[in-house]
Amino acid sequence: MSDLIRVEVKDAIATVVFNRPEMRNAISLAMWQEIARVTEALGKDPGVRAVVYRGAGTEAFASGADISEFKEVRKDIATAQAYNKETEATYLAIRQCPKPTVAMIFGFCMGGAMAIAMACDLRFAAAGAKFGIPAARLGIIYGLGSVRQLVDLVGPSYAKDILFSGRTVEAQEALQIGFINRLLPPAELEAYTYEYLKKVAENAPLSVRGAKITIEAILEDGGVRQKERIRQLALEAFESQDYKEGTGAFLEKRPPRFEGR
Repeated sequence: MSDLIRVEVKDAIATVVFNRPEMRNAISLAMWQEIARVTEALGKDPGVRAVVYRGAGTEAFASGADISEFKEVRKDIATAQAYNKETEATYLAIRQCPKPTVAMIFGFCMGGAMAIAMACDLRFAAAGAKFGIPAARLGIIYGLGSVRQLVDLVGPSYAKDILFSGRTVEAQEALQIGFINRLLPPAELEAYTYEYLKKVAENAPLSVRGAKITIEAILEDGGVRQKERIRQLALEAFESQDYKEGTGAFLEKRPPRFEGR
């Protein structure tokens, strides 16, 4: 594993750290590839029930892609296609991770980093965080998947505003328009995030995963394509160990101990 991407696991919660604080955690091509790889691995790890993404330190979640590489890795159509394939693979890996994912955001969250945050299920930010997609100032057109997620979060009008202007969105406005779910004092963000996910991790993994699949299906096409799969998941849950444990614990007035099966 690269030193630029650190993974820590505690109490069934994994933390993926963008570890390049001297460059505001700007994401290099190698880092994009590593984020996708570790996300896929964590999604398959039965000992992990939730994943947090964050930047090293508190100055930046990440300042975006490492633009200093662009003269080599994004210099023409062929290299841009290869580069975009890697970034899209990263966003897709996060979106498709079967575990709940949270972007814990201190400081700057710009460009590709904002797309990573959008790919997460939830976004918790510290006061003073700053957001933006400066693609219009770089001559870049954002991909369909990321723009769709932006529209899903903030609506078409705010999405146009953010993309047309390339402006910086302050944390309070990001909360107001629905881009972030929580806004907390910097000293409280970390403790709040892990306490929240600790409670999520105590719930039935099958229920949490089923909710995530259902919501994503609704966003995709109203649930039409995956209607039968979701119906089957809901029925199969009644024969799961989690269902037996949950109902048994309720009747016995004790905390449930779910295993995700």
